Amino acid sequence: MANDNNLPQDDNLTADPTHAAGEMADGETPDASAAGARPDAELADLKDKYLRQAAEFENYKRRTTKERIELFKTANQELMTALLPVLDDFERARAATLTTPDADAVRESIAIIYNKLGKTLQQKGLVPMEVKGGDFDAELHEAITQIPAPSDDLRGKIVDEVERGYYLGDKVIRHAKVVLGQ
Repeated sequence: MANDNNLPQDDNLTADPTHAAGEMADGETPDASAAGARPDAELADLKDKYLRQAAEFENYKRRTTKERIELFKTANQELMTALLPVLDDFERARAATLTTPDADAVRESIAIIYNKLGKTLQQKGLVPMEVKGGDFDAELHEAITQIPAPSDDLRGKIVDEVERGYYLGDKVIRHAKVVLGQ
């Protein structure tokens, strides 16, 4: 089973050390069907399989690239469709308030449209950050400046929000710009 050096014996090794695997020993006659035709046919078959797989992979890459481009073109379609009624409201409010001297009517129409826009964006997954009075977190907030804290409980906390931050799902898409209390 094993030779003198306690190495496992390999069944693929030939008795003749000068004979290389896959070569015919002197005196052996090639079998025409096994030795000549079979390796050539096997090689041709493997080459054909390789070429088919390569072509299939290229087609896959082309198809996914095309689908990806198409997805990018239409990715915002749902959001834009949802925002069209808000745009329509802006147009109607603008037309209605062009001739009115009443500032309250303009404020009211802006408030209605703002609320509608906020609800539409929330339905699409946009969530505003609530930061005032909270602790500063560098992963969520961007400190613009520091001011003396109006009260002791606001020291080291967020005193004011200059620009609101937003989440889209669980991901921060815009950091809140805040003022810290010293």
